[in-house]
Amino acid sequence: MFQHYFPQKLSRLENVLPPKEYRFRALELTPLENIKAVILGQDPYHGEGEANGLAFSVNKDIKIPPSLRNIYKELNSDLGLEIPTHGDLTSWAQEGVLLLNSILTVEKDKPASHRDIGWQQYTDSLISQISNEKEHVVFILWGKYAQSKIPLINQDKHLIIASTHPSPFSANKGFLGSKPFSKCNKWLKEKNIPQIDWRIY
Repeated sequence: MFQHYFPQKLSRLENVLPPKEYRFRALELTPLENIKAVILGQDPYHGEGEANGLAFSVNKDIKIPPSLRNIYKELNSDLGLEIPTHGDLTSWAQEGVLLLNSILTVEKDKPASHRDIGWQQYTDSLISQISNEKEHVVFILWGKYAQSKIPLINQDKHLIIASTHPSPFSANKGFLGSKPFSKCNKWLKEKNIPQIDWRIY
């Protein structure tokens, strides 16, 4: 079980996204016992109505962000799945993919504004907990920031799939063509773990 944590500074901040009911949504939709894979993001989207508590995900009525569009391109190239028409990744979370941002809140219209209020210590402890208490989890780490968490992961029992970030600035430098979804499922199959249904509903 994951324990919730609230940085003390958070109660004094205004215009905080996502809304309170979404801040621990990733942990609620994908509890420890259900985790098959972890996709690690940095911090939530900072536009009004965008962040929904899942890394890289937005609500269905929000325009699909550029990084997620590239994730969908790779999903199509890797598995032949139809490119989704919305950006809500809830179905992945329900399949056992923990979509965890390292920083769980942000100030509206100010990216990375909560990087110094204490969230990283909490989410680092969650990554360590997953590594210590689970067996055979796939950690999908896109970009240098996510890969900075590799020392928290026991590579003797877990798989790390790393590439550049799906951002338009770096997607063509190693993300596109990296086949993270098929690599993840191949490894789960080898460990006799049910594979992830990567379709978006």
